Amino acid sequence: MEIRSAQTKDLEAINHIYNQVIPYEISTADMVPYSMEERLEWFRAYDRSKYPVFVADINNEVAGYFSFSPYRPRRNAMRYTSEISYFVDNKFRKKGIGTSLMNHAVNKAPGYDFKTLIAILLAHNEASIRLLEKFGFSEWGRMPGVADFNGKERDHLYYGLRIS
Repeated sequence: MEIRSAQTKDLEAINHIYNQVIPYEISTADMVPYSMEERLEWFRAYDRSKYPVFVADINNEVAGYFSFSPYRPRRNAMRYTSEISYFVDNKFRKKGIGTSLMNHAVNKAPGYDFKTLIAILLAHNEASIRLLEKFGFSEWGRMPGVADFNGKERDHLYYGLRIS
């Protein structure tokens, strides 16, 4: 497996990976799949030299991805904080892809001048909580019942890590 910077050619796979988790109501609060136009807009939204996207590539197939995004864009006091997101293709789950992506990202974060990483997730996403805690993240905040999946209310969590 190689972890490399995402390229435009990877967006179809990235979009597929993200859209496949939406129906499960665990890994994202999105309820409508992204179109390819929306995915391209997402990819172009930030300066990738500061907020990169990495993919886990296994034999030229994208198995998962990780992105850094600005936390509270335009609020310059937050410039050393990045929101992180990560997703693994269903067929590559439980093979260490998430761990490899997270390890890569945490090690790369200081090179982008990040002092703090924030993960925002749903409280019933136990796999992500385990992964975050494995890397030293801890719960910094909870917003009770703010995610509503057609009558099923879920808590939204903020997990954080200070980079030393």
